[in-house]
Amino acid sequence: MRALCYNGVNDLRVERVPYPKILDPKDAIVKVSLSSVCGSDLHLLDGYVPTMKPGDIIGHEFLGEVVEKGPEVRRLNRGDRVITVSVIGCGECWHCRHDQWSLCDNSNPQPDWTETAYGQCGAGIFGYSHAFGGYAGSHAEYIRVPYADHGCFAVPEGVSDEQAVFVSDAVPTGYMAADMANIRPGDIVAVWGCGGVGQMAIRAAWLLGAEQVIGIDRLPDRLRLAQIKAGAEPLDFTRVDIHDALMAMTGGRGPDVCIDAVGMEADDDAGSVQRLYDRTKQALRLETDRAMVLRQMIRACRKGGTLSIVGVYGGVIDKFPMGAAMNKGLTFRMGQQHGQAYVKRLFDHIAKGELDPSYLMTHPMALDDGPEGYRLFKHKADSCLRAVFRP
Repeated sequence: MRALCYNGVNDLRVERVPYPKILDPKDAIVKVSLSSVCGSDLHLLDGYVPTMKPGDIIGHEFLGEVVEKGPEVRRLNRGDRVITVSVIGCGECWHCRHDQWSLCDNSNPQPDWTETAYGQCGAGIFGYSHAFGGYAGSHAEYIRVPYADHGCFAVPEGVSDEQAVFVSDAVPTGYMAADMANIRPGDIVAVWGCGGVGQMAIRAAWLLGAEQVIGIDRLPDRLRLAQIKAGAEPLDFTRVDIHDALMAMTGGRGPDVCIDAVGMEADDDAGSVQRLYDRTKQALRLETDRAMVLRQMIRACRKGGTLSIVGVYGGVIDKFPMGAAMNKGLTFRMGQQHGQAYVKRLFDHIAKGELDPSYLMTHPMALDDGPEGYRLFKHKADSCLRAVFRP
């Protein structure tokens, strides 16, 4: 079968690879119908996740049809149209039973990497390097789904493929960012990053009762979508001082909730000292993650407020303002998405017309055009918000 494979930093190729097989009685094989790029994939391509190997199939946000299942798969049938949550959970460990699916004890068969780096092992993730299980990704014609009864969800009638595919990753990630921030009616929420996850975090903040939502980015097309589709008040960080603007918009108090939907490759205005500092240290591998957004959030968030972090970080950062965070009494909530806990709720929102993520799909294209899709996505060319492949 054809698959989009990693072959080194910024080197993607469509290759012929073996078809996946049932390896465990809890497995299913899914024929991929749609598979989306994601911002966290760029961390792999840019070489910031060192446990990638040549030939690894990438991709983790997808929709498809169940074509084969193991003898212990009970909830699914051949022919079911399903989304699969990008984070893999066994459904049986303490964390899965407490809806902390991305902390699963059993789904990462190569735990040494993350145990060494983080002290404990997290869940496996499709197409996200050998540190997260070495699973083949979804930019392929077929994919093996382990623990299929706990990761695959039938798409309800009336929900289109274009809406459903993002319930695999972008929608639950954005929704969880808002949910774990405990947004209350009347809260002011600021979201850094207006890509797919940021757009969904903005929509989720409204659904959870926010009074005002502010979207921060530098790309005019993304800011426009954040305003028109998601309902945010846009701020362009290349045109205004973000701290001053947020203070002015909140009467000097600061946002109640600040959401990081950017992660380790955060950016700042070209003339920023912290931008030069972080990019230089990252290039020299003296730090792995750029902390520009985190620093801005800590400084801007109101005293006693909450920082919610779903942008992916992989290692260590420098010049972290812990003194400000402690003395302002800030609460930090963060993590990879617990998508299995949100899928039903998200499909309900879509069915009621309260949420429509289909506009994220700006560039549908063939799998053979995968390298070009990632080029457009990485460089934000042609107003690309999400390239989505049809194998």
